Amino acid sequence: MKLKAIMSTPFYFKQFTVQQNKTAMKIGTDGVLLGAWCSVDQNPESILDVGAGTGLIALQLAQRTHAFTIDGVEVDVDAYEQCVENFEQSDWCDRLFCYHSSFIDFAEEMSQEDELYDLIVSNPPFYTDEYESKNLSRNKARSASSLPFSDLLKGVTKLLSLSGVFSVIIPFKEEESFMQLAAKNQLYLTRRCRVKGTPTSDVKRSLLEFSKEKNNHQVKEEKLTIEKERHQYTKEYISLVKDFYLKME
Repeated sequence: MKLKAIMSTPFYFKQFTVQQNKTAMKIGTDGVLLGAWCSVDQNPESILDVGAGTGLIALQLAQRTHAFTIDGVEVDVDAYEQCVENFEQSDWCDRLFCYHSSFIDFAEEMSQEDELYDLIVSNPPFYTDEYESKNLSRNKARSASSLPFSDLLKGVTKLLSLSGVFSVIIPFKEEESFMQLAAKNQLYLTRRCRVKGTPTSDVKRSLLEFSKEKNNHQVKEEKLTIEKERHQYTKEYISLVKDFYLKME
């Protein structure tokens, strides 16, 4: 599945605009998918986006929910500034706030203050050195070394409320090891969606949802194919993202 991005021009969605000229990582399919797919059925009052980047996912969740608090945390200063700008220009600026911090430090500080979230989402960095380019900021944003899965899951465990939900998108090849690591941090899989670009392509992404509540209920299994053929989107994909993309009904 090829990520789709526009280099530096604003990305216009139906209810908000995302400026992305300062950030290394631009708007891509992964972020939009996670922001549209993650469950809000529990009516979360507080939401955290880990590695907020441009603020895209937080903005999607501001559109989808009535959550009083929607926080982002972002370690890269340029991305942080861009995220703040996008939050301030949105219709939900009074509910959106971004912290400039590493997630490790943020989780430690907030947990000491007993600040918990009903929904935590993350489109984490997951590329290794083999994907590195000459753009150092882009490498940092994409490199798993900047936020190892182990640190992400430890922080989520500290900040997720007892009945809360944690949603993440990762490469399919990392799914099994991520689930095992999550279980070690008392986070248990409740829902999974495997994503492929076309009917004949391999599964490339896994959308995963976790809870602290260990139960014997069967994991809700889903599949998603994005395109029937080039630029011909499936009904399932359109249904998922039509509330966001301008030219999709």
